[in-house]
Amino acid sequence: MTENKIHVLIADDHAIVRQGLRQILSETDDLLVAGEADDGVDAMRLARLQHWDVVLLDVSMPNRNGIDTLKMLKKEYPRLPVLILSMHPEEQYAVRALKAGASGYLTKQSAPELLVTAIRQVASGHKYVSPSLAMKLADVIAENDDRLPHETLSDREYQILCLIASGRTLTQIAEELNISVKTVSEYRKRLLDKMKLETNAELIHYGLRHRLVE
Repeated sequence: MTENKIHVLIADDHAIVRQGLRQILSETDDLLVAGEADDGVDAMRLARLQHWDVVLLDVSMPNRNGIDTLKMLKKEYPRLPVLILSMHPEEQYAVRALKAGASGYLTKQSAPELLVTAIRQVASGHKYVSPSLAMKLADVIAENDDRLPHETLSDREYQILCLIASGRTLTQIAEELNISVKTVSEYRKRLLDKMKLETNAELIHYGLRHRLVE
């Protein structure tokens, strides 16, 4: 009976990914994909329609990215477990996602059985982090003020840093984030000031050196 299952909402902009996730979860007795969203705006709409046990959320989505969607979900539904499933490696977004309220973080390269375990774990009220991410979190706590320059950026500044470092133009970034080019330019200036850098070339070099670009 569906009322005894863990109801999962999948938010990912790639239909083939959603289909693959649905297939994986359909092979379990206790997990049910009860809804799918293809962007952050649609995820919020569906979240408000019914009760969910877990939201499986991508980071890079159109209209509203995963981190912003996560913050909105946690503001409206503080007790709703949100598991981030992203193409981005842990060092790029995992700590930020957990600080924003995520119950766990998995990369899309993870084994299917790991995903099932993580969903069950966060649905029961616990956190899910890999051993490597647990070590990173311990390092963050120990570092205090001894942080790398990109770790001092806001989530939006960091997102724009990663996009610039991946070679996107300000216009492309504006279109992807659904904000104005002027706003992107202002964020760029702010993050350059914080990081004590001067050019996009330096940002790209920094991103590559610190593995912020895949």
